[in-house]
Amino acid sequence: MQLHGLTPSNDGGLRSIGALEPTFDSRARAIIQSAIAIAVVLLALWVARGFLVALTWAALIAIAIWPAYIHFARLISSRRSSLLAPLLFTILTGLVLLVPLILVAHQIAQGSGAFLSALDRLRESGIAVPVWLAQLPIAGQQLELWWRTNLSNPDILREWLRGVNIENLTSWTGALGGALLHRLFLFAITLIALFVALRDGVWLADRAMTTAGDLIGDPGARLISRIADAIRATVNGTIAAAILKGAAIGIAYVATGVPHPLLFAAVTTALAMVPLGAWIALTTAALILASHSSTLLAPVSLIVFGAAILLIGDNLIHPALIGGTAQLPFLLVLIGILGGVDSFGLIGLFLGPVIMAALLTVWREWIASRLDE
Repeated sequence: MQLHGLTPSNDGGLRSIGALEPTFDSRARAIIQSAIAIAVVLLALWVARGFLVALTWAALIAIAIWPAYIHFARLISSRRSSLLAPLLFTILTGLVLLVPLILVAHQIAQGSGAFLSALDRLRESGIAVPVWLAQLPIAGQQLELWWRTNLSNPDILREWLRGVNIENLTSWTGALGGALLHRLFLFAITLIALFVALRDGVWLADRAMTTAGDLIGDPGARLISRIADAIRATVNGTIAAAILKGAAIGIAYVATGVPHPLLFAAVTTALAMVPLGAWIALTTAALILASHSSTLLAPVSLIVFGAAILLIGDNLIHPALIGGTAQLPFLLVLIGILGGVDSFGLIGLFLGPVIMAALLTVWREWIASRLDE
């Protein structure tokens, strides 16, 4: 007779069938669990790959504004809903990010009427030769002759405009509208993720510190802290440098007589956070000023002054503001900014210095300390 779950042994007794089954030791079980966890994480990243940039932006913004959010949350009574503070602060953050873009778009839309009027005048009379063009050395007279023959001739201008492919322009406009809608959708995802990060920020920070401590020990917790400090320093330093550059060049816009100087100052400040963005705004303003000026003194002065401000700001002030707060050497900050943008795009402007800060922390606290032992 054989009992369920039991089998006869050689000595006439009974032993459990489970004793015959192979068992895994704790090390093998840990390896299997780690492999499953890595596979799940990679699968989740693959599923969410289209939203990783938006989620990364939300994480960067949440870490950067966390101290301000804590002060804001303390103003909200604890007896109210715990959702009120993160919801209001998320809305305020969205407005801070979106309102400047709306104002710039509004200013551009207001100037579209003047642009269309100028375009009509060009079709009727062409582009007048600037007074300063003939004063240029060596090639001044040849350039003036070419300008009169081509740009000042309305018939040639109309012929150029007639060559524009309206169908391609329409399809390009439609693609631009679709891209804008996609960006707005990602912006909404970013705000939703930001709300979740602010609402559960304390829990997320505790879990991150605990996980880093379990995996690496105390150096892991210090690494998380240094990464957070580097993110705040990068965001604050980038914004501060952009404001300084935009304000200085904005004063030059007013002094040299650039049309709509406040609009150009706002655009320059916004684009100053993007590599080479402020250079585009400065060059555009100088070209417009040159077309309205009777001499080259004002546009050349604007270009020289603006270029000096941008070179000093991009290569000295911006890295110094980030490195001073994040305790990063100047060279690492500069490499992090330029290399981050080249590797990750716009978001690399913030990720680059963070990666450099993590590298420096790993070297100082993990590798160098072991070499000294």
